[in-house]
Amino acid sequence: MLLAQAVALVHAAAVLFMLVGALLALRWPRLVLLHAPVALVILAVNLAGADCPLTDLELWLRERAGAPGYAGGFLGHYLFDPLGLDVDATGTQAGIYAVALTPNVVGYGRLAVRERCRLRLSRRPA
Repeated sequence: MLLAQAVALVHAAAVLFMLVGALLALRWPRLVLLHAPVALVILAVNLAGADCPLTDLELWLRERAGAPGYAGGFLGHYLFDPLGLDVDATGTQAGIYAVALTPNVVGYGRLAVRERCRLRLSRRPA
């Protein structure tokens, strides 16, 4: 069960990193090299409606340890179910995407503006 819990912690860290990674990249720009692929994979899995490999691994490890699994996904089990929210409801889905996309749009937007300004300044004659 310890391995399943470790996978759940890694999963939570991946979700958190997906949410705030672009904002962290404002301070540490090279973090984009790690964040962008992670965010794109998470987005692709969600948009495709595919099962998350980390959820599958956690459930498999729980089963191997003799612990009960859970229905649905990671966010539903650990976040939305305890709050009494239906993860499949349209409003909840809209909220999930808004919360996930907003910091990324802000972070990457600011990074793009910063880079554009840097390029403009580098082209000016001395």
